[in-house]
Amino acid sequence: MTRVRVDLNISLDGFATTTDQTPENPFGDDWGRLTHAYVSTRTFRARVLGDDSGEGTTGVDDDFAARYFEAVGAEIMGAAMFGLHEHPGDPEWKGWWGDTPPFRVPVYVLTHQRRDPLPMAGGTIFHFLEASPREALAIASEAAGGADVRIGGGPTTVREFLREGLVDDLHVAIVPIILGRGVPLWEGLRGLEADCRVESVTAPSGVVHVTFRREGRRA
Repeated sequence: MTRVRVDLNISLDGFATTTDQTPENPFGDDWGRLTHAYVSTRTFRARVLGDDSGEGTTGVDDDFAARYFEAVGAEIMGAAMFGLHEHPGDPEWKGWWGDTPPFRVPVYVLTHQRRDPLPMAGGTIFHFLEASPREALAIASEAAGGADVRIGGGPTTVREFLREGLVDDLHVAIVPIILGRGVPLWEGLRGLEADCRVESVTAPSGVVHVTFRREGRRA
């Protein structure tokens, strides 16, 4: 049965985005702080950077990084995660991930901009879709063919799916840094944990991995 999944890194104060970007440094220094434990894993280096040397951390952080890619048949993301806010109307923009994105499945980008499907090396195909969360999920679930659907981000998109009760498995990696500002993940989600089994584990990096698993029927 298809399950709908989310994996996000957030700061101790609950922010899932950073605000120190510049034209010269489009991700900003804080993004590196927020994602350091994840991008240091052996799984990230192999899957995203194409590094097959075996370098990278193992253990708890790497276990969650590996789970991120397992059994996913389709992905949904917001326009900002794809980079359309930085490159509006640019037909040559193909996302942040180079010619071989790490997804290897159909990816549905929620946007008001009309664009043709964008096939990439490695099996990723970006589809650009103007749809509600439920409509997008129905399309992605069919494409997944029984595998899971991941809501990739950003946090605003994730909140929309969480508010509608469409997420079965939420994993947040709480990184021990304070950002002070950004897009908060938890806004408007009071009581989210009520219908979930909640578990947590702390990695040697200091990152606390918290999982919320919905056992009942999805809304």
